[in-house]
This record gives sequence, structure tokens and C-alpha cells, in this order.
Amino acid sequence: MAHAQVAPTSRTTGARPAFPAPEARPAAPPSFTAVLRQRHCARLLVASVAGRLPLGMVPVALILAARSDGHSLATASVLAALYGVAPAVGLPLLGRLADVRGLPLPCHLGAALVAAALAALALGGTSHLLFAALCAVLAGAGCPPLEGGLRSLWPAVLPDAAHVRTAYALDSSTQEIVYVAGPALAVVTATYFTPAGALTLAAAAALAGSLVFATARPARAWRAVARRRDPLGVLRPPAMRLLLCALVFLGGTVGALDVASIAVGGRQDAAWLAGALPAVFSAAGLFGGILFARLQPATAPQPRHLLVLAALFAAGWLPLLAPLPAPVVLAAAVLPGALFVPLLTVASLTLTALAPAGTSTEAVGWMSSAMRLGLAGGTALAGPLGGHFALPLAAAALCALLLTAPIPSAAAPAAA
Repeated sequence: MAHAQVAPTSRTTGARPAFPAPEARPAAPPSFTAVLRQRHCARLLVASVAGRLPLGMVPVALILAARSDGHSLATASVLAALYGVAPAVGLPLLGRLADVRGLPLPCHLGAALVAAALAALALGGTSHLLFAALCAVLAGAGCPPLEGGLRSLWPAVLPDAAHVRTAYALDSSTQEIVYVAGPALAVVTATYFTPAGALTLAAAAALAGSLVFATARPARAWRAVARRRDPLGVLRPPAMRLLLCALVFLGGTVGALDVASIAVGGRQDAAWLAGALPAVFSAAGLFGGILFARLQPATAPQPRHLLVLAALFAAGWLPLLAPLPAPVVLAAAVLPGALFVPLLTVASLTLTALAPAGTSTEAVGWMSSAMRLGLAGGTALAGPLGGHFALPLAAAALCALLLTAPIPSAAAPAAA
């Protein structure tokens, strides 16, 4: 550590006393670039995103594959829904295994299961529905715990809590890439090759991303602290259960949005809205994450930050209740989209802080489960309710309402 320099005085130099140094201003939060420049961080993030690409690719590829095999859209959607819900079971289990045995084992096991199931679908097709449904469930349940693993590793590879908070915002922002680039990649591959080719590419992404992630030195060296034997584990703290319930409703807003974009596009004879609206929402989320990283508090987020962001997110849906022209609908979706990633970031920090010692990876698995259950529920309810924006507004309002209950402050995430 460098020694502080002492300002010379008239007693030692005969010069006039120096003016007192101005008070140091609080340092600006680290940027995304500052995080990525740290050793191992770029590799871990890119590998994690690549390994999670199937989450965005497979639902679209499954629908296209089933349609090409002659199934109805309803049947194809059921296959996609089975894949979408299965990680809600698999991720907490693989996350717990990671906390107990380290990251490489569950990452390798999960990636192998995903690749085998998707390869079987690519080769065997979806003609036999029971076989296709089993493969879809296995491919979803085997999703490697890359998101939870990455968030467990941030404190181990970054120099301080400020960098960790920025890394959480970066991670939440890059999730938007998975759900924008993934479907687009699946459509392009299926169009220029075959739907089976899209499933094969998804399998390759899962294998490559997981392999690069799990073989990185921090992932091989990381071990969670010893955890206490407890049947409830992560779910023991009441505030954790409350937060997870709130995240179910947060996921419901995104699930309802996908259906609402199709419905409003049909009502306005603007079919392009079906793809443009979710894309604008995600792009706004990426921008909101960047902005939040620059403006985030100098200390750990407090429960009031979580509640304020949730309330603003709910209010952001209000303009979409009005009958707006299609271009204005896109513009109105920017506000809730931009607030989504900051809200998810603060929720992630809070959840990690609430997790009992030695359960950090499993905790993020439960968070992913809550979001995916909400997404599936929002999609399932939005259709029968006509695809109106009232459903994502109601889900966002319920999320904010649950967060009005007392939640402990979020300390800096530990490398647990």
C-alpha cells in the first residue's frame, strides 16, 4: 500500500502553509467496460450468454420443427411451453449441486443432457409427440446453471462491491441478447437450412458455452462456503419467499407482452408489431441497464429502491392501455422496457444477499424458476383474456404490491 504524502508546512520548508485538500468526491460507479477488463470476466460473460442461447432459440425452433412435421400451432406451442417450464425444475437442482460439488460437474452434466435431447429431436423429429415432449422436457430441465454460476463468481473475480453491482447490471442487460438474438438466430437457421439445423445449433451453443465457462480457472477453483443442513435451504428466509413470488409476477409481464404484441398487431393490421414490440422492449432494457450502471447508488441498493423501481415499472404500462397507433405503441413500450433491467438487477442483488450462506447458485436458480413460471403463466392467461395490456399492468402492480412488505437491506453479494 502506498504511503500517503504529507503536505509540506512552513515549519519544515519555510513556505506558506498549504491549503487543505478538497474533499474527495464519491467515485463514479464502474462502467461495463471496467468490469469486462478484469481478468476472466469477458470469457465468463460471453460463455454464459452463449450457453444460455438455447433458452431463446429452442422454443422458436421447436414450433417451426413441429409445424414442418404437420402439427397444429396449438400442439407446437405445447412443446415449446414444456421446454420453457422445465428449467424451473432443473435450475434449482443443478444450482444446489453446484453449491455442494462445484460448478464444473453440473455444467457438464446439464450441457450433455441438453445436447443429447436436442440432437435426438433434430434426428428423430417431432412426428411422435410423446418422444418429442420427453426430449423437450429433458432439454429444458438440463439447462446448465450458468446464470447462477456467473453471479456466484462475480465477487471472486472482481475487486470490490461496486464492480460486483455493475456486473449484475451487465449480466441482467445481456439476458436481453439471449431473448432477442436467440429467436432471430433460430428463424434464420430454420429458413436457410432446416428447423433441425436450428436445434443442432442450439445444442452446439449449449455445449460450447458451458465448456468454455466451466473450464475457466475461477469456475474450476470456486467452492461455496459450507451450507447448513436445512430441507428448505434457500427458501428458509420469509423475505426470500416473498421476493420470489414478486418475481413470478415480474416474469408474467414479459409473458403477457409477447401475446399482447400479437393481439395489438392483429387489431391494427400491423403484423410487424408481433416481433417489433418485444424487440423494442428488450432493446430499451439493454439501454436501461447501461444507464442504471452509470447512475446506480454508491452503496448497496436498499429495499426502497426495489419498491420505487417496481412502482415505476407498473406505472410505465399505463399509457399502453389507451388505443394508440402502432408506432406510438412501440414508443410507449420503451419506458417499462428501460425499467425492467434495473428492477431485475436490484432484485438479483437483494435475492443474493438474502440467500443463506453456501446457496448462492441455487438461489439464482430459484429466481430463474420464478421468472420462467411467471412468463409461462402470463403467456397462458394473455390469450384467453384477449391479449390486452391490462394483464402485464396487473402483473407489474402485484409485483410492486408484494414488495411493499419489509425486506432486509441488500448487502454486497458474498462469494458464497
